[in-house]
Amino acid sequence: MYRSWIAAAAATLLAPAFAMAADLRIDANAIFKPIDAASVATAVKNNDITAAKIELGQKLFFDPRLSKSQIISCNSCHNLGTGGVDAGPTSIGHGWAKGPRRAPTVLNAVFNVAQFWDGRAVDLKAQAKGPVQADVEMNNTPAEVEKTLNSIPAYVTAFKAAFPSDPNPVSFDNMAKAIEAFEATLTTPNSRFDRFLKGEDAALNDVEKKGLRLFIDKGCGGCHGGVNIGGNGYFPFGVAQKPGEEILPAADKGRAKVTHDAADEFVFRSAPLRNVALRAPYFHTGSVWTLEEAADIMAKDQLGETLSKEDLGAIVAFLGTLTGDQPKVSYPMLPSRTKDTPRPQ
Repeated sequence: MYRSWIAAAAATLLAPAFAMAADLRIDANAIFKPIDAASVATAVKNNDITAAKIELGQKLFFDPRLSKSQIISCNSCHNLGTGGVDAGPTSIGHGWAKGPRRAPTVLNAVFNVAQFWDGRAVDLKAQAKGPVQADVEMNNTPAEVEKTLNSIPAYVTAFKAAFPSDPNPVSFDNMAKAIEAFEATLTTPNSRFDRFLKGEDAALNDVEKKGLRLFIDKGCGGCHGGVNIGGNGYFPFGVAQKPGEEILPAADKGRAKVTHDAADEFVFRSAPLRNVALRAPYFHTGSVWTLEEAADIMAKDQLGETLSKEDLGAIVAFLGTLTGDQPKVSYPMLPSRTKDTPRPQ
């Protein structure tokens, strides 16, 4: 009898907490979505994902011979061991040239509405072509890439296997398709936040739940929603007030360079926040080195809010729950060059 009374009392005391968690989950599921296999499958367009393409794309992602110097690979700027980005503010490319913006993460990039901070690449296929040709990145040409790949017999065989119906399988376009196929596998499911969305109340502690509630109620989800907790739209940076020049340089007009529309000045694709705790520094300038400072800047400059230390800490704690299972990728053995393979320049 006594035990029954204790159990009943405990249930009565816990009921409000369960109800609050349920309400929070309902609100969260209206804005965010967990990663699942179906969401990946529907994200890639006009490129059938096959095992042969993925295997080829993985080799190409790690192969520095796609660059003119033959020392820079996709992984150089999108390091899979450091959250899909490199460790510095902006990437270093050909001839030690410094890139103008922070490299976006490759992890979960398949879910973004478009690629790059200004959305100039419609998908991962288009994105894969950009850095290979950019003079401050890999500084190569499609013709030279095709010459390199055709000079390596193992690559010729792999391209034929990945694109069996293509009469010219070793092409710059197919290089990009293979890299897209591999990058589509670089997702990070099963974050504690995903588990909460699916019904696991204990996946978040009370501080993290408070942070999620603040994130929703303050309006952060307006720009950082969907599967990737961002990356799904374009928004002006500095709605309430413009941040300093080191964070928002006047010379970088953002999406306006793509659209040639003055209304798009200082408009950028919102940053996806999955795994955000792994990849400091922050913003397109890579100028902010702590998540606490980044969240504080966004609150003040985007929302016009000055958060208490406690509320800021709760939001940062919630952002930490967005780290999912990292992709386990083995560094591939790359096929050997031949006497016909172009030399580094």
